[in-house]
Amino acid sequence: MNSARDTIGHGTHTSSTAAARVAMYKVIWDEGRCASDVLAGMDQAVADGVDIISISMGFDGVPLYEDPVAIASFGAMEKEILVSSSAGNNGPRGIPLHNGIPWVMTVAAGNFDRTYVASLTVGNDKEKEQHIIVGRSIFPLNAWVKNETLIYNKTLSKCDSLELLSQAPRAIIVCDDTGFLNDQMRAISGVTNLAGAIFVSKDPSRVDLESMSCPGVLISTMELATVIDYIKSSDNPIGAIKFRQTVTGKDVAPSVAGYTSRGPSPNCPAILKPDVMAPGSLVLASWIPNGSTALVGKNMLLTSEGFNLISGTSMACPHASGVAAMLRGVHPEWSHAAIRSAMMTTAAQLDSSMMPIKDFGLNYTAASPLAMGAGHMMPNKAMDPGLVYDATPQEYVSLLCSMNFTRNQIMTITRSNEYDCANSSSLDLNYPSFVAFYDKNVTTGAMLTHKFRRVVTNVGAATASYEVKVAPPVGVKVAVWPQRLVFGKKNEQRDYFVEITYGSDGEGMVSHGSIVWVEESGKHTVRSPIVVAPTSSAGSVWMHV
Repeated sequence: MNSARDTIGHGTHTSSTAAARVAMYKVIWDEGRCASDVLAGMDQAVADGVDIISISMGFDGVPLYEDPVAIASFGAMEKEILVSSSAGNNGPRGIPLHNGIPWVMTVAAGNFDRTYVASLTVGNDKEKEQHIIVGRSIFPLNAWVKNETLIYNKTLSKCDSLELLSQAPRAIIVCDDTGFLNDQMRAISGVTNLAGAIFVSKDPSRVDLESMSCPGVLISTMELATVIDYIKSSDNPIGAIKFRQTVTGKDVAPSVAGYTSRGPSPNCPAILKPDVMAPGSLVLASWIPNGSTALVGKNMLLTSEGFNLISGTSMACPHASGVAAMLRGVHPEWSHAAIRSAMMTTAAQLDSSMMPIKDFGLNYTAASPLAMGAGHMMPNKAMDPGLVYDATPQEYVSLLCSMNFTRNQIMTITRSNEYDCANSSSLDLNYPSFVAFYDKNVTTGAMLTHKFRRVVTNVGAATASYEVKVAPPVGVKVAVWPQRLVFGKKNEQRDYFVEITYGSDGEGMVSHGSIVWVEESGKHTVRSPIVVAPTSSAGSVWMHV
């Protein structure tokens, strides 16, 4: 369609998530995507005077000087327009994140505490025994499978054979936990004789349930025992499933989504990426009229309600963009870097159970900053961060000058000859995070030292004092000086230095910790993550720092 109208739904979904006042720039067409269109669209947004740019796409495997997002966002940064971008959906062990660009905000995706459920009733009100089990389901139809026979048959319970399932009577079938839920749903969707299905997992909350093409509900193994006991004890076991219900606040949240791409940035590993995590899984937002939203059986369901559930870092990005827009409204004087810094240094590292945020993609182990950045964004705290880490265009150029780029390659990014590398070259960008790398092939015990300088700006009260608290990564020594920062007025700056001493563990492990500046009054806590990782995790364009 040769117009600005969205024909897919992705842009409508992300735009409706971001904010109420939105200018949409269409840069992808049914015929494909051209880098020149992306560059032109972002340049036009800058020329139009937007406050924030939200871009839920990226280019994998290209250096900064060939990346249209990097080039266009440099121009946006010069105008103090923050560009918020998605990290990509190739986690947990796929290709590394895209948009790992030093002057943008790179957003990872997390799961949050909204769960879509269905009510499974076994037995009916005429029987003495009746159980109601609330299981997970995102079957999209507003349906109710009522008073159907329940069957549990060891011949059928793998639920993976179209031939066997097609011979089953009309019923709600109980499926065993085979570990291949998607295959089971696909098989049951392929037959017409089954009224519904009960799927099983040891821990349903850890199942990445992205779609459900058949009328099914996911319950736990403990709940399965209740269902089977009822079936065995009844001469005529009856069940019902009611769909499209929502529960909030039940699951421990947030957690890192398994699909979110991981850092470090392959085109600039010296800057820790991603920056923050935002809600990205099963986000409900606007959709194009009559657009397909889900597969039901063998047919695509067309929306008549104007909304759709989608997962991805594309969905996380506009959440962060919206918060950035809010901060721009509250603090119009802040730079792009100050907004990003406020969101990073106030982010949460603990979930609703007050335990470290877990990584859904890595067996629910504690999440690394390479997966979630500084943590899950906290909008209200970000409005009053206490201190911010600022950065100027020349500081980004100094970073580029240290990356062995040619003058022409740097000018491709900056599109200007006003910047100079003559007296300025440093990988140590004034960023609210720290990353250091080691060669895992180096003999264990060989020690490395990495030094950093940071400058913080007081955006809190006129007078303030902060003391540092260090939580070093395992096996790493972290020294910070001075250990106390005193500010006599608002917008005053102070610098501090960090020295990280570390070595190879011989196993290529990633360890992480933090540096936290705590205001003596207790009002503000300003946290920066530290990561120590093997050079192999930095990709093929690693440069030594």
